Amino acid sequence: MINLHWVYALGGAMWAAFAVLSLRDRTNRHRFGNALLWALVAISFWFGDMIGDLGNGVLVLAVALLAGAKLIGRSESVSTTIEERAELSGRYGSKLFLPALIIPATAFIGTLLFTYTPLNGSGLFDPKSVTLVLLGGGVLIALAVCYIWLKPPVLAPLQEGRHLMDAIGWAALLPQMLAALGAVFAAAGVGNIVGGLAGSIIPSGSVFFAVVLYALGMVVFTMIMGNAFAAFPVMAAAIGIPILIRGAGANPAVIGAVGMLAGFCGTLMTPMAANFNIVPAALLDLKDQYGVIKAQLATAVPLLIVNILILYFAGYVWVH
Repeated sequence: MINLHWVYALGGAMWAAFAVLSLRDRTNRHRFGNALLWALVAISFWFGDMIGDLGNGVLVLAVALLAGAKLIGRSESVSTTIEERAELSGRYGSKLFLPALIIPATAFIGTLLFTYTPLNGSGLFDPKSVTLVLLGGGVLIALAVCYIWLKPPVLAPLQEGRHLMDAIGWAALLPQMLAALGAVFAAAGVGNIVGGLAGSIIPSGSVFFAVVLYALGMVVFTMIMGNAFAAFPVMAAAIGIPILIRGAGANPAVIGAVGMLAGFCGTLMTPMAANFNIVPAALLDLKDQYGVIKAQLATAVPLLIVNILILYFAGYVWVH
């Protein structure tokens, strides 16, 4: 049975390749730091469940030390010249985006086929991780299409992936670390404390007010911790599960999925989501490091209002 361990093995292989390529890159004066950083990430993907909490904690501290000591940096090597890229762009135009669309299409269509066809009982995929497994499969299919269609140098995908990760640096690891922070907050009982406060201010029987508080809480905690995945355990334990799902009988699927979307509105508005908002500003050499956030406000606020309405009507009103 293909399960999530296969995806972690594939991801670990990618990070390990980045480490080896970084080590061999003599154009980067930080090549040893980069190689060690990506090697540590590969170890976490391959052996994270074996080294335990203490081992993973030491690994995270080592990553933080590398970043704090400024031992990582960008590479100057390239897999193709500017002229070659311009030639490919002129020849294929927007068709170059087609391989990228293969990845979500594979996950979406594959999940539907697995759910509504006899594949569901075949035992080929673990039902709990089928979407993520198919997402990894989509990456391999898209990669194969690129090789057959564009005929790039053999190491070009890995080299370009490494260049992107070198440009982003330690911020590429923020989603995983902040998601773990959310689990720590939930284990520490922060959700219960917030739930107690919410219960004291929500008027009796006011589901709409609870929905608004839930969505705003997702936004605020996302802005503080930089990641909706970190905010979700807290707000689910505080309001989502006890007040909306158990108390009001709301639809769990809507409360969970659209609650995450509300949190993503906070992602658009916070510098703590550095890999989404600060890193792009640096890559684009913007004069205003908060320029990306300012441009996204006009999208984030209306989107939050729409998410609140969906939570209330699709999650509660239409199921009663």
